[in-house]
Amino acid sequence: MSFMKEVNPRLLGIRDPVSLQSLAAQITEQIAQGEQKPFQRVIDVSSGDPHRAGMPPFHLLARLVLAVCLYPELLKENSFPVDVCQRAEKLLGACNGGTVGSYSASSCGIPQIQKSVAEFITSRDGGVASYPEDIIFSSGSQRTLNLVLHLLSSGQGPTQTGVLTPLPCPHTLPMLLDEVGVKLVPYRLLEERGWALDLEELHRALKAARKHCDPRAMYISNPGNPTGHVQDLQTIEEVIRFAASERLVLLVEEVYQDSVFGQDKKFLSYKKVLFEMGASYSDRVEMVSFHSISAGTMGECGLRGGYMEVINMDLLVKNFLMSMQAPCSPPVLPQLALEIMVNPPSPGDASYEVFTQEILQKVETLTKNAHRACEFLNGVPGMSCQQAMGGVFLYPRLHLPDEIIEEAKRSGLRADVLYCKKLLEEEGVCLGPGSENGHDDENYHIRLCISAPAAVLEDVLKRLRSFHLRIQERHH
Repeated sequence: MSFMKEVNPRLLGIRDPVSLQSLAAQITEQIAQGEQKPFQRVIDVSSGDPHRAGMPPFHLLARLVLAVCLYPELLKENSFPVDVCQRAEKLLGACNGGTVGSYSASSCGIPQIQKSVAEFITSRDGGVASYPEDIIFSSGSQRTLNLVLHLLSSGQGPTQTGVLTPLPCPHTLPMLLDEVGVKLVPYRLLEERGWALDLEELHRALKAARKHCDPRAMYISNPGNPTGHVQDLQTIEEVIRFAASERLVLLVEEVYQDSVFGQDKKFLSYKKVLFEMGASYSDRVEMVSFHSISAGTMGECGLRGGYMEVINMDLLVKNFLMSMQAPCSPPVLPQLALEIMVNPPSPGDASYEVFTQEILQKVETLTKNAHRACEFLNGVPGMSCQQAMGGVFLYPRLHLPDEIIEEAKRSGLRADVLYCKKLLEEEGVCLGPGSENGHDDENYHIRLCISAPAAVLEDVLKRLRSFHLRIQERHH
């Protein structure tokens, strides 16, 4: 195609990406070429990618079992723990042809690994049954969500499908909704209550949306991305009742379920609560839950693996959803990593102590980082931050001088985007602007991943404070 007018109009309607990571890559290349900067390297903590920030990968998951699966000749060397070799042989046995180079055994995934995931969910939820045929793998939770949204998407104008979406929401979600032609229906989380979900706000958002679209689903992030809020039992029950009464499909992103560190807080899955509410809800509320190896303690973003569990979906609709996946079966290697995530070493296994120690170290780092960063940010004039209870992000609010807001308008940028761009150029720190997370009002925020080595986070905080104070001084 030779002209922009020939491009799919829906794609042209997708909101423009901020592209700060591209700028970060350019600056990194400039430093490599010898260009002088006021900093020696760029630190990118804008996304939940712990390896980019310097966190080490899991020894067992990413470097041993997968290494053996990729190159089975390593089994002959007897240099790996016994359980690593046994796990690799078992996983290879589940692959077509005994190799990771073959296509997945079915369009939904490798049956033995579907079974492992179902057993994990059943155990997690205290015996609430999960079934392998309800598990669908793909190349990341965004891909599985994309499939479901395509299934829901229809209509135009007042008949266009709408999805109730929290503000702030995951920064990849607004563009995904644009791509599939679904209307983002915002419901605002309450910052002054630690980014809690409010039932009255849900009713307000739904009533307002029905004037211009057809809301058919509700998106939930728990623990919250990027807020770090962990929903309690009462909130989850209220949401389920709301979805039941309004006939909404619940799209529940639970990718940070293993990363809860708030005092007296614990993760409750929406599915577990749904089934504890009795048959009047558990038999009729449609729900899709999402999980991923990219998030939480695993943090294997580059492997691109995720799954969804479909609950109470009509059989014909579920079969059609699976047929949408059929032309491109899910990649094999991420499924093997998912199997290790949901079925970690057991007491007595040769790798158990090492693996457990690595888990504890990551959770401890995340917990300390969350408290340290929140305390630090609240001590910076012109910033305020709610304490995170889970996940890998903090989402502090910026109180910006009028002058920088006016400068942003003249530049055709949002003030938070201009702030993050200047921070990157002057201090070499890449953060995410809150407008990527759907915020479109004058309450400016930034997104900061805390899944990083403590020394790296400390460096980020010092650079951020130095820049923020400089911004304040320039405009006074």
